[in-house]
Order: sequence, then structure tokens, then C-alpha cells
Amino acid sequence: MIYVIMGVSGCGKSALGAFLSEKLGWPLHEGDHFHPQGNIEKMARGEPLTDQDRLPWLLKLHDVIERGRRSRSDALVTCSALKRLYRQILLYGSKALDPSSSPDHNSLPPAPPDVFFLFLHGDYDVIQQRMVARRGHYMKADLLRSQFDVLEPPSAEENVLPLAISRSVADMAVEVQTHTVRLNSST
Repeated sequence: MIYVIMGVSGCGKSALGAFLSEKLGWPLHEGDHFHPQGNIEKMARGEPLTDQDRLPWLLKLHDVIERGRRSRSDALVTCSALKRLYRQILLYGSKALDPSSSPDHNSLPPAPPDVFFLFLHGDYDVIQQRMVARRGHYMKADLLRSQFDVLEPPSAEENVLPLAISRSVADMAVEVQTHTVRLNSST
């Protein structure tokens, strides 16, 4: 099972990922570590990333997910995955960029049953306060609005488990662990 922990910057992806990694004993692949240096510098200057900026990063994370799937390993991956197209790239790599397989054409296969998106969602003001308070991260708090502006919340057919960030990390982790047990018992 691969869980992609997704949501806007500051929603708690890394905190939940670290907690789950410890609880489940699964490796955590922190999406921020896969960004090209140019992306990090751009965000540090307060400039939002474009789709073109994100593409190499998303393809690297697709490779991480595919390695885990091929080896039938359990893993956690953090990634904002803000748009449906980005989630398609995470699942299908460059095939998701083929015009004949755009999300409107529905020519991509259904989401694989061994990859789930954990969608951390919450109030803009709460997340912005978190971002202002955090130290040592290159993502500037004033970029949060641009992330909310492009966010396309995942739909049920994308294998998503929505998690409200108003809950504690421990509470969300219990829900994820219950979800994992339920999925494992149905296979």
C-alpha cells in the first residue's frame, strides 16, 4: 500500500507522514526533498511554481511510487498533489500527459487499488497561521493563496481518504490505520 499524503503547504503532510512512518514502520518519502533546486529557489523568492516547474518533481515522485508498487512495499509519500493532473502524473507518469488520456477523456485506467491519497484539508486562516509560525522552510506563507487557488480537491474515484486538519495528528493516524486494516482485510 502506498499512501500519498496531499494538501496545500502547511496543512501537516510532513507531521502526519512522520507520525505514520513511526507507527506503521513504513518508509516516508518527503516530497520536498525531490524538488529541483530551481523550484526551491523560486518558492524561497515567493514565486508560485508553474505546471512546467512541477513536472520533473512529479515524475520523480511517480518513480518512487512505482518502485514501491513493483516491490509490493508499503510506503508514505508527501506531495501537495494540488490538481487532478498532478495526481494522474503521480499514478501514471508521462502517460498522463498524453492528450488522448486527459482526465476529460477518461482513457486512463481507474486508480490502482494499492495507492491512496490522504487529503489533508482545512481552513485557509488556520493553515496560514501555521505557515507564519514555522521556521526553516523555503515555502513562504504568502504563496498559500496561490495553492488554494489551484487546488482541485480529489474525487472519490481517485482513491481518497479526506482528513480534516482540525483533528490531531494522532486522531488522523488512527483513521488511516483503521483504513489500512479495512483494506487489507478486503484483499
